[in-house]
Amino acid sequence: MSTLEPKSQPDLDVEVTEDDLEELIGNRALGRDDHLNAPGFVIRPDDVQDVLTALRDEAGFDHLSCLTAQQYEDRYESIYHLKKYADPTQEVSVVVPTSLDEPTSQSATPVYETANWHEREAFDLVGIDYGGHPDPRRILLPETWQGHPLSLDYDQDKPQIVTLTEHANPIQPDYHDAESDTMFLNIGPHHPATHGVLHLKTVLDGETVVDVDPDVGYLHRCEEQMCQSGTYRHQIMPYPDRWDYVSSGLLNEWAYARAAEDLADIEVPEYAQLIRTMGAELCRIAAHMLALGTFCLDVYGDFNAIFMYTMRDREVVQDILEDLTGQRLMFNYFRLGGVAWDLPEPREEFIEKTRDFLDGLPAKVEEYNDLVTANEIFQIRCVDTGILEPEAAKQYGCTGPVARGSGVDYDVRRDDPYGYYENLEWDVVTEDGCDNYSRVLVRMKEVEQSARIVEQCLDLLEDWPEDEREIQSNVPRTLKPDADTETYRAVEGAKGELGIYIRSDGTDKPARFKIRSPCFSNLQALEELAEGEYVADLVAALGSLDIVLGEVDR
Repeated sequence: MSTLEPKSQPDLDVEVTEDDLEELIGNRALGRDDHLNAPGFVIRPDDVQDVLTALRDEAGFDHLSCLTAQQYEDRYESIYHLKKYADPTQEVSVVVPTSLDEPTSQSATPVYETANWHEREAFDLVGIDYGGHPDPRRILLPETWQGHPLSLDYDQDKPQIVTLTEHANPIQPDYHDAESDTMFLNIGPHHPATHGVLHLKTVLDGETVVDVDPDVGYLHRCEEQMCQSGTYRHQIMPYPDRWDYVSSGLLNEWAYARAAEDLADIEVPEYAQLIRTMGAELCRIAAHMLALGTFCLDVYGDFNAIFMYTMRDREVVQDILEDLTGQRLMFNYFRLGGVAWDLPEPREEFIEKTRDFLDGLPAKVEEYNDLVTANEIFQIRCVDTGILEPEAAKQYGCTGPVARGSGVDYDVRRDDPYGYYENLEWDVVTEDGCDNYSRVLVRMKEVEQSARIVEQCLDLLEDWPEDEREIQSNVPRTLKPDADTETYRAVEGAKGELGIYIRSDGTDKPARFKIRSPCFSNLQALEELAEGEYVADLVAALGSLDIVLGEVDR
C-alpha cells in the first residue's frame, strides 16, 4: 500500500475549479498545457510527489486513471491523468517534462500505488527513469531488451543480443529454502488457471501465500505502435477488437471512437448512439457470461455444467452480434461518427430474435444462482477470500466489477455519460463484501442491468422514424486534427475503465496513442487480494479479476 496515505478526507462532492487548482499548485506550476478533457499543469520532475499528494489530499483526486509517457524532439514527458472516483468529470492532467540527456522524474508510486506498473511500462517502452521507484524493472519486454521501442531514436532493425550471463532460465524450477519455511512456486506462464500467458512468481509458507509477483509481457503485440502507424479515419478501428478479445470488441471500439471523435470534434447521430449502446451491452453480457463460466471452472472444476451453460447462452449473444456486425469476434463495426450500417434486414426478425433471448434470460440467471451462488462449495471457496478493501481498490486504480465488488460506486457510463446511457433507466451494481464472491455477484447482476438497457434500446429502435435513421455523420475522408491537440477519453468496458490518450501532430496519424487497460491496473492488485490466503485461493482471486492478457500486455 501507499506510504503516503491521505491525511484527511476532502469533500469529494465539491467541484474544484481551475482557479482552485492554480492556487493549490501555486509556484510549483511552470506553465499550462491544457487538454481537451482537462486542464493541464506543467511541473518540475522533483515536485511530482508534492503536487500529486496535494491534489489527492486537498482536492480529492483519488484516481490515477492513466500515465502517458512520450518523447518529443527536445524532451521526454510524463502525463498523470487524475480523476475523482466520486465524479470522473472532474479531471486534471499533471505534465512532467524531462530533458533528453537526463530523463529522470520523481516516482508517483508513494502517492498512488497504481503508478508502480504504469511507470515501469513508461520506462520499458519510452525510456523515462522514475527516481525512488520501488521496483524499476522492465514489465512488458525482457530485461535483456536493448533500447525503448517508443523512443524516437529506437532502431527497429537492431538485433537483440542476449549475453551469456542472461542465458539462465528466468523461470527457475520450484525449490524449497532449507533455511526457512518458505517455498518458491511458479504458476504459469502456461497454466489453465492463468487465463492467458501469465507467470505468477509465488512464495509460499506452507500453503499460505506470502508474496506473489505477476510477470506479464508474454503477449505484448505492439498495439500502441500499430495504432500510431495507422490513419484515424480507416486504419485504427480494426485494432481495438484485439485488445480484450473476449466478446468485448464493440466496447473496445467505442473507447477509440470516443477519443478520436473528441479530438476531431465529430458529432454522432442520436440513432447511431442508440445502436452503439445496444451493441455494447450485448458485448458486456457475453463477456460476463464467459467470466462466470471460467471462474466456476477455476474454483471447483465444474466444467460440464456451469461452463457449458454459460457457453450456450453466450453463443446466442454471439449469434445476435454476428447478425448485427457480420463478424463473431473481430467486429470492426463502429466508424468515427457512427456505425458501419443499420440493423440487419428484415429488421423485425433481428429485434424478435434479440427479444427472445432477453425473455429467456431471467430464468437462466435464476438457474445460475441456484447452481453457483447457492452452491456450498462455491461459497466456501469465495466468501471472505480475496479481500480488496475500497481504499486499496482506489489506490491500485481498480475499476469495473473489481472496484464495484468492493463497494466503490464508480461507472463511467453513469458518471461521465456518453452514448445513449443517460436517457435510459438502469442501475449501477455494487456489493460491499470486497471478496471473490462479491465480484461474481456484481457481474451476474450487471447481466440483468445490461438486459434492461438492451430491451429499452430495442423499443426505441423499433419505433424510430424511418427518415431519421442516420447511422453516420458527415466525416471528412482524411482527418487531420490540429497539431498538439491532446485528449484522454474513457468508456466502461467489460472489465472496467478503458481509456485512450491521443496527441495529434497535425497529420492523419496520431503522434502518440496510449491505451489505458482496466485489466492492467486490476491485475496489479492481485498481491493485495492473495497475500495471507491459501494457494488455492490465489487461483480464485486471479479468476475473480477476470483479466485477459491481450489487454494487459497490449
